[in-house]
Amino acid sequence: MSKPALLGGERTKTSPFPLWPIYDECERKALEEVLESRVWWRTPGGKTLEFEQEFASYHGAKHGVAVTNGTAAIEVALAAIGVGPGDEVIIPDFTFMATASAVLFTGALPVMVDIRPDTYCIDPALVEKAITDRTRAIIAVHMGGCPADLDSLKAVAERHHLLLIEDSAHAHGSRWKDAPIGTAGIAATFSFQSSKLMTAGEGGIIITNDDDVERRIRSVHDCGRMPGEWFYSHYIYGSNYRLSEWQGAVLSCQLARLDEQTKKRHENGRLLDRLLSGIEGITPQSLDARCTRNGHYAYIFHVNATVFAGMTTERFIEAMEAEGVPHQASYPPVHALDLFQSGAYKTRLCPDRANDDHPFLRAEFPVTRRAAWETVWIPQYALLGGEEDMHEIARAVEKIQKHAHDLTEK
Repeated sequence: MSKPALLGGERTKTSPFPLWPIYDECERKALEEVLESRVWWRTPGGKTLEFEQEFASYHGAKHGVAVTNGTAAIEVALAAIGVGPGDEVIIPDFTFMATASAVLFTGALPVMVDIRPDTYCIDPALVEKAITDRTRAIIAVHMGGCPADLDSLKAVAERHHLLLIEDSAHAHGSRWKDAPIGTAGIAATFSFQSSKLMTAGEGGIIITNDDDVERRIRSVHDCGRMPGEWFYSHYIYGSNYRLSEWQGAVLSCQLARLDEQTKKRHENGRLLDRLLSGIEGITPQSLDARCTRNGHYAYIFHVNATVFAGMTTERFIEAMEAEGVPHQASYPPVHALDLFQSGAYKTRLCPDRANDDHPFLRAEFPVTRRAAWETVWIPQYALLGGEEDMHEIARAVEKIQKHAHDLTEK
């Protein structure tokens, strides 16, 4: 085995991974249709409405409401179910900050809990311990596409009369017990930002099976209007979160490829599980047996620095990229963000809540810290490659392990 590319050796991966985003004549034709129709706004248009219906149906839901981005999707969902000042919403400490900021947007307090060490998803046992008389909802994040323990979380929510939202920004097409994720709770949110499993550059959607919640979601996302009422009637708080016809048209084309792409990502993910599990010091994110398809926004694995001669995660990533394997950054612990440690988040809370003691600021969150700083993420588009691409990824890791001492000395 040649020396690492970082030390002047040949790259393991010489052929490119698939380019992202993927598009073809479907998107081109759809955009031309919107252009020539001169109906670019969703309110009189039909492209975004059609996409909403298609996406909801694909995930086994009755309703879908498309919005401007994934962050907005969580904000709108929380506002629609009535979360507001004085409430608490339990979230994982290991997630993108939007999960927390969307709670602050409503005036409620995000309460972080640690995650499970195998799946990196929120720990249901810790969720139950964090419940207080102010708790209104739980947000489960499907990390990397791997579903959180929906059975346990649903049981906790029902036992304590709480609302469950699935933050599914990583999990388009993921399946739990061979059924699509997204309907375990009152609503689920998705993102269509450029790195996501299907994309229009930006965008998001909320799905639900609850007719009343759908009506309120649609009102919040459209300036407080109510479907079927006079255009200049405004009934509840809302803002303009409407998705354009351009994006709706593109997303219908993206959705048409999702099932095939998800199947391929899942299969390649399982191949990588087998290949990387055989390398000492590498532990892939665990796949819950009830997850029958992982959408795989990222392929995540833990690196035991001890086995790799004390190599830092940053150095490992640098070596992987030199071998031609792409990487995307992990999330830092939410509670450790400046927004929370500085106290700036308190400006979003009512005074009595802002002056309360918030123990999560001092908590250790050992599993989240390990996941945040010791894992490597391979982006989803790499999983659209062939079997040989997966073997090359594994060979790159093997090369780094073999030359770990050399890499840590440089």
